[in-house]
Parts: sequence; structure tokens; C-alpha cells
Amino acid sequence: MMDSVGGGMSPPQGCGEALRSAREQSGLSLQDVSQRLKMPVRVLQALEAGQWDQSGGAVFVRGQLRSYGRLLKLDVEPFLAQSEAVVAPPAVLVSHSHTPRLQYVFESFKRRAVYVVLTLVIATPVWMALRSSADPAPEPAMASLDVVPDASMPAQQGSTSARPSGRAPAAPYVASMAPVPRATTPWLSLSFKGDSWVEVDAPDGRKVEHALLRAGDERRYAAGEVGRIKLGDATAVEVQQAGSTVDLAPYQRANVARFTVSSEGSLAPVGD
Repeated sequence: MMDSVGGGMSPPQGCGEALRSAREQSGLSLQDVSQRLKMPVRVLQALEAGQWDQSGGAVFVRGQLRSYGRLLKLDVEPFLAQSEAVVAPPAVLVSHSHTPRLQYVFESFKRRAVYVVLTLVIATPVWMALRSSADPAPEPAMASLDVVPDASMPAQQGSTSARPSGRAPAAPYVASMAPVPRATTPWLSLSFKGDSWVEVDAPDGRKVEHALLRAGDERRYAAGEVGRIKLGDATAVEVQQAGSTVDLAPYQRANVARFTVSSEGSLAPVGD
């Protein structure tokens, strides 16, 4: 296969003239051929003038001649066979660079060192993060709130001889976080089946409960603790007095129930 066209050699005689003659007989101009073959006009002129060295390498010249010949219905294969004699042999590329062995070893070591450093930079933070997440957090020391240590215990242990014989050590103080339970049988209770605004006043006018209570809430009061009650949604509240359910209809107006509670437990309606 041809790789380049020799500078001092010329293409076969008659190739360019045959192409030009066939084109003129077909009534085509160089512009017409250029548009059909998608080939620059200067390349066509070089082919007809026999200036193959201006048309690129020999491989390109061969393809251009074949395309030109098919368009003009001209057999260019004899010219291509003759062109083998005018094509210079391909140039042999010889490498003149040489890397000393010491430099090669140094470059290889440098590449490996860079790889190791990059690996450490990327892997170390990941390893530290995984290690910190895998280690269980130490459980905080829990101190019991039920027993208050006796601050005088070390002094008493150090001076047992100073304590009178026969006297028992002081019992430890005990603190409880449990809430104080209310009476098991409340005098008056409110059970909420839905959301409702509640206002509960003591007999002396003090505010006992002013809040929006939700479904499921419950309030219990002892005798003498409640003097007046206002329920924003009477249908959502069940009132029990001394274990009996109270009918709120007599105290209800526009779905709002208002009533007073006497010290004896009797209920009476009130206005605003």
C-alpha cells in the first residue's frame, strides 16, 4: 500500500490528460465535479495536472482517482498500477530516545509513592470514621435518686471511737420521684371523649384549670376543690359526681355547659 508520493517523481503519463478529456466530453466543469464528489476544486486541478504530491498521501490520491474515474466512467486502474513505480517506500520510524535504568527505577518508585500517599489520604479518614462508629459509646453512670448518701459516713468511719457506744447510725435519706396519688374515688371527675376547652375555678375564685384538653384526658377533683366549671364542648366531656354521671343538659347552652358546685356536691346552672 502506498504511504506517500515521492517529491521528485511524477505520476503515469496520460492520467491527468485522460481525466480532463473525459470530464470535458461529459460536459462537466470542475465546479460540477467538486459538488458531486464533495472534493475541493484545487484537488481536482492537481489530479488533472499530475501534481499528486499536492493531493495528500498516496492512499488519498488512489481513492480520489477511483472516485473521479467512477464519476467519469473512466477506468483508472491501469494508471494506479503504474503509480506503484513512482511511489517512494514508506519511511521507517526509528526511536532515538533512551531512558537510563536508574531514571526508569526512580520514575517507577515515584509513581508508586504517589499512589501510596493518595491511598493513605483517602483511606485514613474513612477508617477513622468506621472505627468511631463501631466503638460502643460508654454508658453514663446511673445514680439512684432513691438513696441520698450520708455525707458524714467517712468522718464516722474515721472516728468510730468518738461515737457513743450503743447508738445506731442515722438512717439514709430517701427521695422519691413518684407523684403523690389522688384519692382513688374522686368526688368530681371529667373524662374527655373529644377536644374541649375547660375552665375550672376554686370556690375562692382561684384558677384551677384553664386549658384545651384533648380526647383521652381526665381530671379528678376532691370535695371543696371546685366551685365553678365551664366546658367549651359539653358533648365531648363526661362529668361524674360521687360515682354518678351528671346530665349536662340543664347547664348547657349553645353546646357550652356552665355550672357551679357547692360544698355539699349540688350542681346549679350559671350564666356568663
